[in-house]
Amino acid sequence: MKIGLDISPLSTGHKVRGVGFYVKLLMDNLEKFDKKNSYDFFSGSLPRDLDVVHYPYFDPFQITLPRRLPKKTLVTVHDLTPIVFKDHFPSGFKGNLRFLIQKRRLAKASMIIADSECSKKDIIRLIGIPEERVRVVYLAANEVYKSQKHGKWENDFRKRFGLPEEFVLYVGDATWNKNLPNLINAIKQTSHKLVMVGKVWENTLDSVPDNPWNKDLREVLSEIENDDRFMRLGFVSDLELCYIYNLATVFIMPSVYEGFGLPVLEAMNCGAPVITTRGGSLPEVAGTAGYYVEPNDPENIKEAINAMMSDAKLRTIFSRKSIAQAKKFSIKKMIEETADIYSSV
Repeated sequence: MKIGLDISPLSTGHKVRGVGFYVKLLMDNLEKFDKKNSYDFFSGSLPRDLDVVHYPYFDPFQITLPRRLPKKTLVTVHDLTPIVFKDHFPSGFKGNLRFLIQKRRLAKASMIIADSECSKKDIIRLIGIPEERVRVVYLAANEVYKSQKHGKWENDFRKRFGLPEEFVLYVGDATWNKNLPNLINAIKQTSHKLVMVGKVWENTLDSVPDNPWNKDLREVLSEIENDDRFMRLGFVSDLELCYIYNLATVFIMPSVYEGFGLPVLEAMNCGAPVITTRGGSLPEVAGTAGYYVEPNDPENIKEAINAMMSDAKLRTIFSRKSIAQAKKFSIKKMIEETADIYSSV
């Protein structure tokens, strides 16, 4: 079969976010692991003579699907968090109208891929897609993310980025579901430093528009201003992030809800002890390797951070658990399961 993959997210702001990572992972590995099919990676106009078309991204409040879907179409819906918690992600009249259009178009897809069982349930419940047309394919971390041996690189890399000897690491955005205000609150009750990685941390308070979607980001930027316990690195390359995961004393993702939570998997691949929550899909990813906290309890988050940061033996236990749990996810498995869905469509 000839499969068409829409790679248009790679030419937008999504290139440096989870969607861009997913598209790039498919683009780099489909032909490597699937020898049965041929692939056409397109952006814009739909190529002719395709047997199956895969749209690897769905935005509930933006038109990302064409008016007329090809007969055999596959759509990946990463998560519906803004719909699950619509009070925290106001869409306005135009956004609601776009959601109705997107919902109608998605219903015509031959099959839908969800990143997790949690997302699958949301798709069935909120979009009304029959269960038999939604399949779960877990994401995988880029192969660059792996545990590194101790060496001279550690001191060199610390100096290069100005990293402290011990630190808590957060990687990701600052939308409401990420629960950053409670994390900042918890850190402020400790003596530990928090390193924050992601494109969003290149912003200043003055550069962030004052709207409901940016409420938590603006609050966090205001709270951490001129506080040396907080270090914002901004966007870094995959290899640089791998080294940062390896140097982190503890990784934390205290989200209220996630459709997958890719940074948790990346951190586990690097052997970082992981503190997280049971919000959404996170238990599916972290399994027994997660040190779980209540997202809405800053005191509980503080206690978990202190416990992990002060106990090297505990960190070793959770580091080993991380590496074991991460082995359950692989690029090969992700690609093979995706190719199986192409065949079923």
